Order: sequence, then C-alpha cells, then structure tokens
Amino acid sequence: MPRDVIGPAVVLGVDPGLTRCGLGVIVGPDARPTLQWHDCVRTDASLPLERRLLAIHDAVLAAIEEHRPTAVAVERVLFSANARTAMATGQAAGVALLAAARAGLPVTAYSPNEVKQTVAGSGAADKAAVARLVAAQLRLEAPPTPADVADALAVALTHLARSRAAAMVAGTPAASALADARAAAQAATRGGWEAVLGDRLEGHG
Repeated sequence: MPRDVIGPAVVLGVDPGLTRCGLGVIVGPDARPTLQWHDCVRTDASLPLERRLLAIHDAVLAAIEEHRPTAVAVERVLFSANARTAMATGQAAGVALLAAARAGLPVTAYSPNEVKQTVAGSGAADKAAVARLVAAQLRLEAPPTPADVADALAVALTHLARSRAAAMVAGTPAASALADARAAAQAATRGGWEAVLGDRLEGHG
C-alpha cells in the first residue's frame, strides 16, 4: 500500500545498470538536502541473467525497507547505438521499478539531460562536473564514488528540485505548460531500447 508522506521528502535515486547499479537516498527539502545513504550494487557477469536481476531487485527492495523513501527516481535508459547494453540496462531499471511498485511508491524517470540541467545547470555537463556539484549540494568533502552512486544521487536531487517546482505551479496555467514541456523533452530524448523497439514496430507496420 502507498505510504503516507509525513515530514520532509525522502527520495531513493537509482542509476540502473546490470554490472553496477547506483543507489542513493537523500532527505529534503531541496534547498538543503542531506545524504542519508548510498551503495553500488554489483553483479557478477558469470551469473545467469535472472540471478543478476534478482540481486538488483532485492537490493532496491532492501533499501526501500530500511530507509523508507517517499518516492523513487530513476534515470531513464537512453542509448543511441548499443542495443545490447541498452537492453541490459533497461532490464535493471525494470526490476528497480518492480521493487518500487511492490512497496507502493511513486516512481519518476528523468533523462540524463534533465538530470544534468537540474544539478549542473547545463545539459552538456560531464560526469565529473555533475559529481562535483552533487558533493557541493550535499555538503560532502569529496564527490561520491563510484560514478554510479554520484549519478543516483544526482537523480534524487533532480526529483527533489523538480517536485518542488511542480508543487509551486500546481493548479495554475503554468502547470499545463510544465507538463507539455516535460513531455516534449522526453520525446526529444527518446533512444536506446525505446528507439530500437519503436523502429522495429514501425518497420512491421
């Protein structure tokens, strides 16, 4: 069952990956977020795919049970060429979504460009710049490592910031414009398994 939201927002950020899946929990408000926990789930490539996916699912579910987030934010899977990598990452994202659904939590997906724009102020920012700004916003002495963890925390920070913006315009004419802008941004960043599947379906239409 969905949990009641009482007190500051607690967001679990997920940077999906089959070999390495970054997880991070931050506590709002977005003006002064704090780091609660982070981890990088690693799976051995020699294991069967289903065992690797189960390990990721169980790790996400354990994080939810221990840290009691009020929302889950996941980085959208975007690849333009490597369909095999995109599919593996998409599978990891899928089991993270399943774990969130089992816990009754709302899930929001953000494209890499949305995360970079929100955290670093530029969609062209590189991973190092994003990691440094994650550390600055969370008042850490050094950027979180590995990069998968920094990315997960960046996704969580993005959710905090964008949720506040959405709340501020809720019920106003700007709310519709914000929703339209987000839909357009998602369409413009369509890629990876979404593009591959879409192209194949169109080819068989």
